[in-house]
Amino acid sequence: MKIIFKYIDKPTLILYLLFVFFGWFCIYSASNGEGQTSILDFSYRSGMQLIWIGISLATAFMALMISTKNYLTLAYFIYGAVIILLIFTLIVATDIKGSRSWLQLGAFSVQPAEFAKFATSLALARLFGEYSFTFKSAMYKTLIVGAIIFLPMSIILLQSETGTALVFLAIILMLYREGLQPLVLVSGFLLILLFVVTVLYSNSPLFGVETSSLGKFLAINITLIVAFFFWKNQTKREHQNTARYIFLVFAGIYLLAALVHIFIFKIDFVYIALLLAGSFVIFLIYSYFAHNKKQFLLIAFLLSVFVGYSFSVDYIFDDILQPHQQKRIKVLLGMENDPKGAGWNVNQAKIAIGSGGFLGKGVFQGTQTKLKYVPEQDTDFIFCTIGEELGFWGSALVIGLFAVFLFRLISIAERQTKIESRVYGYCVVGIFLFHLVINVGMVLGIMPVIGIPLPFFSYGGSSLLAFTILLFIFLKMDISRRVNK
Repeated sequence: MKIIFKYIDKPTLILYLLFVFFGWFCIYSASNGEGQTSILDFSYRSGMQLIWIGISLATAFMALMISTKNYLTLAYFIYGAVIILLIFTLIVATDIKGSRSWLQLGAFSVQPAEFAKFATSLALARLFGEYSFTFKSAMYKTLIVGAIIFLPMSIILLQSETGTALVFLAIILMLYREGLQPLVLVSGFLLILLFVVTVLYSNSPLFGVETSSLGKFLAINITLIVAFFFWKNQTKREHQNTARYIFLVFAGIYLLAALVHIFIFKIDFVYIALLLAGSFVIFLIYSYFAHNKKQFLLIAFLLSVFVGYSFSVDYIFDDILQPHQQKRIKVLLGMENDPKGAGWNVNQAKIAIGSGGFLGKGVFQGTQTKLKYVPEQDTDFIFCTIGEELGFWGSALVIGLFAVFLFRLISIAERQTKIESRVYGYCVVGIFLFHLVINVGMVLGIMPVIGIPLPFFSYGGSSLLAFTILLFIFLKMDISRRVNK
């Protein structure tokens, strides 16, 4: 025990305790009713959260007692057990607000999807350490990494927990640190950009042609420009003139099509964009055989996939997303105004934060909070309670402390001597960063409302316990490094 206390990263431990107990106080402020006389009243959420804090602290202590070697040895077993639990939950869980992700254990409800985060991180850590994995090695290893990430993600999506499933995309930060090519990272952002552009302009006709779509035209051309940029960066200097010729040819084709459209007959420019994209794919395949560079083949493949994806966005939006998810996206993108429906949560959260001003209204003095205008104000929207009662300075302080927390975790990850510890550490960083950015962003109205908690602050035993396990396994790995050193 003395060794653990001596070598544990104390700044991270202190920040964890600050977050947990300040979050508990915020839950009390957000959820207490007229009948609640004490923060320790176990019939209210603040009292229940205290029980989970006790369980989490005990679990943190046990996590520090277990050897790092045991975590890695059991990593695949833990991952497999969580996958089985996720499938079991999907089958037996009752429908709660359209989601089948909660198991009832007596007086407690548990969400297994939260525990899949650290289980997946552990499995990836063992994989990378066990096989001396690099992204330049055999392709099947890369496929294994993708399977480990997307298997729990897919099951959680089937449970209708879209927000929790999207958290697994945060592991891309770790993959990028371990050598994932920037092209793949850009592809992730491109998926989001193409989705937004296509949905936003899907019903906008292009140049007066009713059957055409401005959204698809923009999506294809954005993809083509990105592919052209990456191809140009991969070519040698003596071949840079080819890039200029291709650009001039494409510009000339668009100019010629515009003249035909204006003076002769109407043209659907989506087909022109498809023609150019297809021509560039053929050129990339030719370049692959001519110069034997696999990058050209990868760019051709991704260009084809993203062009096809731009044509499937309408199907994804209309037939796969739930009506309430479609509504939230439309409100976020300004396509609809629904202040009393899908936009209610965000509008009320903005009012709460804005009314706090610079110094805030004071603890327990938030009118939006006390009158329960903000739904889920002690869970997903806990940040608006901070903004209203403590104002700008309180909100900035919380975000600042989280920034220090994340930079501390990055520092710990970078000082690891074993690849498995570094891989796990960056998974932890990515998950916490995703939760912070999305949760605060959706409260401020700049991110879609997808329902994920603010780490250590939002009410919920499953999330608090899962975040605690996620963090303290990493702290144990760092302790082991320092002891062995």
